[in-house]
Amino acid sequence: MDVVSDRTKPRVKDYMTRDVATVSPDETVGQVATRIAESEEHSGFPVCDRRRVEGFVSARDLLLADDGDPIFKVMATDLLVAHPDMKVNDAARVILRSGIQKLPVVDDAGNLVGIISNADVIRSQIERATPEKVGKLMRTLEQIHEIDLREERRTVPLADLTPTQGRVYADELEGRRYELERGLAEPLVVIDNGGTLLLADGHHRVLAADRLGIDEMDAYVIVVEYEIDLGMARTAEKEGLERIDDIDVVDYARHPLVQTTKRLQSEHSDGAGEEI
Repeated sequence: MDVVSDRTKPRVKDYMTRDVATVSPDETVGQVATRIAESEEHSGFPVCDRRRVEGFVSARDLLLADDGDPIFKVMATDLLVAHPDMKVNDAARVILRSGIQKLPVVDDAGNLVGIISNADVIRSQIERATPEKVGKLMRTLEQIHEIDLREERRTVPLADLTPTQGRVYADELEGRRYELERGLAEPLVVIDNGGTLLLADGHHRVLAADRLGIDEMDAYVIVVEYEIDLGMARTAEKEGLERIDDIDVVDYARHPLVQTTKRLQSEHSDGAGEEI
């Protein structure tokens, strides 16, 4: 049983970026510095001779070098790499403990096949629906309402779902879209409350699927034979949530717990004379 569950765990190859920008060992510091300066995504590159990884060069490596120096003179050659079959959780530990942001992925021959970043690792962990998570929710509902419930695994039409969360965040939405395009999305968690399908978990996945033109998704369904008064149903009604189109998408910068320093300075200035 442990072997089977281990095989189903997400692997680096499922989340890595396969189209990787690289530089040659013979390119000059000036050429690579220009590429970094003109890029909005890259602060460094794997250094490859054909497909084989020879090193990694970052903007920091270029600071004290002459523009005409070849990259092989300044690149880091003692670098960490991952294998495509490595578990994402193991890659996460390497990234966390080493302090690096990107981990080159190489095959058995040492050829570069992708790169996995700390953002990819985070994306792999967000919104994971597990049987344990579903079981905990079901037991909680049974205790609160003193009823017996059952669990099913079935496909649910997105148009039939009633959301219980009024907002999702744009950056997470992109992560869920990424997973859906690669067939990696986890099942939803839905409560069938006497025929009303309440979406308990998976709002980002549902909205991303809708944007991709997907009409139905796999779900863990907790079945309530007769409709009961659920708190999440009252919340949906209070917020006017009837269908997935009612969910707002907000930018991460507008998250209630994220502020800019400019805004903080303004707030401190405005409240300087107030008494608590």
